[in-house]
Amino acid sequence: MSHAILLISCPDQKGITATVTDFIFQNQGNILHADQHIDEQGNTFFMRIEWSLEGFKLKREGIQPAFSVIAKSFNMTWKLSYSDQKTRAAIFVSKHLHCLYDLLYRHKTGQLDCDIALLLSNHPDAKGAAEDFGIKFAEFYIDRDNKITQEQKQVGLLKAEKIDLVILARYHQILTKPFVDQFPAQIINIHHSFLPAFAGSNPYLQAFQRGVKVIGATSHYVTEILDDGPIIAQETVGISHRDSLEDLKRKGEDLEKVVLSRAVRWHLERKILCYGNKTVVFD
Repeated sequence: MSHAILLISCPDQKGITATVTDFIFQNQGNILHADQHIDEQGNTFFMRIEWSLEGFKLKREGIQPAFSVIAKSFNMTWKLSYSDQKTRAAIFVSKHLHCLYDLLYRHKTGQLDCDIALLLSNHPDAKGAAEDFGIKFAEFYIDRDNKITQEQKQVGLLKAEKIDLVILARYHQILTKPFVDQFPAQIINIHHSFLPAFAGSNPYLQAFQRGVKVIGATSHYVTEILDDGPIIAQETVGISHRDSLEDLKRKGEDLEKVVLSRAVRWHLERKILCYGNKTVVFD
């Protein structure tokens, strides 16, 4: 049976939780999950609530207009979705394919509930993976002279395929502002370091040269400012003087797979609320 999911943020005040839960109760809904958080510094209330639609008095088309009255009274920013509405995702990748294969395996085994409709790359390396998993593949060679034109073509393809989520699985291109603006809080990136640290194209070499004792990976939503978007998930692993550069790369790639898939899963389960440059994750 399908569930309805509400994500809510608004100025904190008395009666929000009681009003929202009473709305569901009065319409004979059964609450399955409910979580909330208050940012006291910003005086902001956040809530995720999920309920079964079995026996719910309101039809789907009637829930949004009915709840909008409540939302207006509390000055809410809110989003209503349903568990049976599958997100259509596109994965962007370059030559490092470990995150790609991890996502495809997790999707195939039912860990990521979405439709992966497209695989896009600026290199041909991932074409075989797309063929193996039966996913449409598109290659867009990009250089400094054609970047804007190629991005416009990419956006056109994403819109034609009705893509809801773009996953950057080690895609070695910086997306321009016009691209990012088309998909607000809908582009998830994996950064191969524990942000903010060791930015650039070869973080493991920098970390190795500095003799670090911990390395990490960070997944975040993409904004126009490179690697500065709201952070969704992070993880670290210990390093010792016995670890070689190859050990760092191997440990780092393992982290990248876990952290990216975790962020994607939370997004698909509608468990993330963005505010400012931060996230609330109802995990």
